Amino acid sequence: MERLWFSLLLLAAACRGQPCPKRCMCQSLSPSLAILCSKTGLLFVPAAIDRRTVELRLQENFITAVRRKDFANMTSLLHLTLSRNTISQILPSAFSDLRRLRALHLDSNRLTVIKDDHFKGLTNLRHLILANNQLHSISPHAFDDFVSTLEDLDLSYNNLDQGVFTNLHKLARLDMTSNKLKKIPPDPLFLRIPVYAKSKGSPLSSLVLSFGGNPLHCNCELLWLRRLTREDDLETCASPPDLSAKYFWTIPEEEFICDPPVLTRKSPHTVAMEGQPASLKCKANGDPEPEVHWISPEGRLISNGSRTVVFPNGSLEINVTSLKDSGNFTCIASNAAGESTGRVELIVTVVPHLANSTSRSRDPSSEPAPSDILTSSKVAMPNNETRGADRRVSLVELTGNSALIRWSSQTPTSGVRMFQVQYNSSGDDTLVYSFQSWPEDYHRGKTLRRRGVGNHPLYGSQLMNRCATPVASGLSYWRHLVLEKC
Repeated sequence: MERLWFSLLLLAAACRGQPCPKRCMCQSLSPSLAILCSKTGLLFVPAAIDRRTVELRLQENFITAVRRKDFANMTSLLHLTLSRNTISQILPSAFSDLRRLRALHLDSNRLTVIKDDHFKGLTNLRHLILANNQLHSISPHAFDDFVSTLEDLDLSYNNLDQGVFTNLHKLARLDMTSNKLKKIPPDPLFLRIPVYAKSKGSPLSSLVLSFGGNPLHCNCELLWLRRLTREDDLETCASPPDLSAKYFWTIPEEEFICDPPVLTRKSPHTVAMEGQPASLKCKANGDPEPEVHWISPEGRLISNGSRTVVFPNGSLEINVTSLKDSGNFTCIASNAAGESTGRVELIVTVVPHLANSTSRSRDPSSEPAPSDILTSSKVAMPNNETRGADRRVSLVELTGNSALIRWSSQTPTSGVRMFQVQYNSSGDDTLVYSFQSWPEDYHRGKTLRRRGVGNHPLYGSQLMNRCATPVASGLSYWRHLVLEKC
């Protein structure tokens, strides 16, 4: 008989399932099971939760993160409340097993972003409450798993400057109260169904939109919103200045206006050497803020890539110019009120012709450029002698504003006290600058005179034209000269 009673007790314990988590209340109302763990000081989701739970309330605790294992295998869960915790992190696919979940409350936490994988698996979600967080960004695909089921979305009291709700086909309530919205564009969602700014009296097949407490910029882009059915809410405009602090619903429709773009600044005639970067500027004012696009001389729309970048301020950066870039670039500034265009001319010059180099042939049809560098192919030696290839002067490296010149001199050359390099324009033979260098053992400890300057010690270099800065380097004799424009 005792054995029979003991067996019945074991069977009853097995039927009851897992014990109720410590400090929580469990309500078993067949066939559902609810677990209430409010205000229990929890630091994380209890591990001893019955996986058959239908409703789970964990609000007003100190949970900081939602982990993948917290709700694993809880396929019966319909309602989950995590409100008023300190959650700042949701690990990827933390809710992926909650395929039947209908309501998720995550309000009054510390979330800052919602990523694509945070709500994966919630294919039956109808109510998502994210109010009173610190959200400033929601990924474009964060709601993809419940676009056809979500009816209620609460994003109020966050830091969002735009919404992500285009594909939410069944959405009936959208609360964007007290965010940082300056504009609410006429999203395709608003074109599919009637939109109301009040809940009382609105049809069932409609969307109720709440947007009070945002710094609205009341221009023509919000005219569609002004025409909605509304109640006497207290939404106000933050800008432009002539509408600031005015009640949104009392402003006449004709005052919701936009200003077309006006170009205020663009680059003048710009010259760049082939292979070097070039920057073209284009600035426009308007309301709303104009977007700037660039058209190449070939008529193509310029997009961001490895060679070209269009910055939000309208500047176009060409990282490596080519001869095909020469021509007129068109800057187009556009907004909802119109567009304005301007042209910026870019001239790309060929890399300077080097008289001592056969690696690059000069285009006979091209005009001589003022930056061409000319050097003699051989160094003249005493008694009209010339040496072999080891005495050649060569231009080793060339950029848009510097040249590295090298020649070989392994041993002292009798009678040579100075090396001189002249940089002339090939267009009119104008002397751009002249550089002189003395062997180290000649100038060491000596004072030389330079015309018009006076006595001063020399340290390996002397510049005749002050508009350039030469740098000389080498071993016992100066054999490398770097000429740089100032």
